[in-house]
Amino acid sequence: MLLHNLPCFIEDDLKKALITFMEDETIKDYDSEAELALKAVKTGEVDLEQLANTWTKAYTKTTLEHARPEEPNWDEDFGDVYHDLIHSPASETLLNLEHNYFVSISELIGERDVELKKLRERQGVEMDKVMQELGKSLTDHDVNLVAAQHFESQQVLENKWANELKQLTNIQKQEYQEWVMKLHHDLKNPNNSSISEEIKVQPSQMRESVDVTARVFEEQLQLEESFTIHLGAQLKTMHNLRLLRADMLDFCKHKRNHRSGVKLHRLQTALSLYSTSLCGLVLLVDNRINSYSGIKRDFATVCQECTDFHFPRLSDQLEVVQQVVLYARAQRMKKSKQQYDREDKNNAQEDDSKNIERNQSNIFPGEFYITRHSNLSEIHVVFHLCVDDNVKSGNITARDPAIMGLRNILKVCCTHDVTTISIPLLLVHDMSEEMTIPWCLKRAELVFKCVKGFMMEMASWDGGISRTVQFLVPQSISEEMFYQLSNMLPQIFRVSSTLTLTSKR
Repeated sequence: MLLHNLPCFIEDDLKKALITFMEDETIKDYDSEAELALKAVKTGEVDLEQLANTWTKAYTKTTLEHARPEEPNWDEDFGDVYHDLIHSPASETLLNLEHNYFVSISELIGERDVELKKLRERQGVEMDKVMQELGKSLTDHDVNLVAAQHFESQQVLENKWANELKQLTNIQKQEYQEWVMKLHHDLKNPNNSSISEEIKVQPSQMRESVDVTARVFEEQLQLEESFTIHLGAQLKTMHNLRLLRADMLDFCKHKRNHRSGVKLHRLQTALSLYSTSLCGLVLLVDNRINSYSGIKRDFATVCQECTDFHFPRLSDQLEVVQQVVLYARAQRMKKSKQQYDREDKNNAQEDDSKNIERNQSNIFPGEFYITRHSNLSEIHVVFHLCVDDNVKSGNITARDPAIMGLRNILKVCCTHDVTTISIPLLLVHDMSEEMTIPWCLKRAELVFKCVKGFMMEMASWDGGISRTVQFLVPQSISEEMFYQLSNMLPQIFRVSSTLTLTSKR
């Protein structure tokens, strides 16, 4: 109106005319589209049945009264059913069946190991013969060809057994879940009960004697001290502390037999699987998210020994973690780019060059990822804490990424009902030459004091819940060193002691 010098008193009439024009033209546009659509249906260009199905789906999705009810979540239903059964007289039946599956997996793994051992022995003999002929009738190229053939043969055999193991675990998981649901249904309907007989696993006496001997040997290696402490400023909370000389994976491995018989060892773990009293373990790993080397490979081997009936396989969980890490790195790169637009470009270019040098699929020291398990001996949750070679030095402080990672792990424990946590006291799984007695004492004092501070923070995080913290030291540590650490713990945490009062008359 300003452009054409129109009088202001015709503005309302122009707006009404414009609105009427838009409405009329919109209706004409819809009518023309409808005519074209009807023409396409009449000529057969569009399948009438397919069109009706598409319209029905769209209508049911947008109209609540015609939509189908949401299907129940299988995982949630199975978890509730399992929790009910494991706290019922059927618990022994469940553990018998789990042990039966465990034996089947163990036998398959045993066959795999035997076949791989035979292949390596045969290839070793062949390689020795080839090396004897090196320089005579054979060249380096021939040796490399033989080595390549051996490697390919090993890969083929390992893949074959990996597929068989994966197939067996899938079958076991499906059978187990269906059997649990059926058993729960039968117990709820005793009139129509068709409960099968309990599965009994009778181990041989020879295996029993061997395992008893191994158990006695393990008990001789393991040292343990327990303490009860009270922490807090005004309202004090009681906590249990344990110092153990043991292997971290001992809490994950299954013990085939105990004094009370088969399968009872992990009864407590099964009872608390769906509860507010979970057990966690801190595993020190490198910055790569895989299970191909070091303690990660040993842990993955332990996870394969028994089928996980409740959670995805370890490899599947690690794939999800890898995708989350890549997404997080992309978000951080995006944020740093935005910061680059606001701040000094020279400094930002240096930061970008550093980020490019790093592998975006790896995690940084102090970061951790979590895996869930139902097939381990005493552990439900594993915190994979990333550390670097800096933890082997003797000059780390309370602000070191590994220490801050422990703090964040304890915070997750508070928010997710992990009431028992096992921590490597020295922040290493194995001892080395540079880890002298002063080094061990200094490191233990640092971790003790930091964990004490974190536990006092817990009161503000969860309101003060009693917890059990297990400090683990490597099995290669001496008894003298163990008892020195044991004497240090009550001095730092100020363990409660009984005070006896006497009166004189």
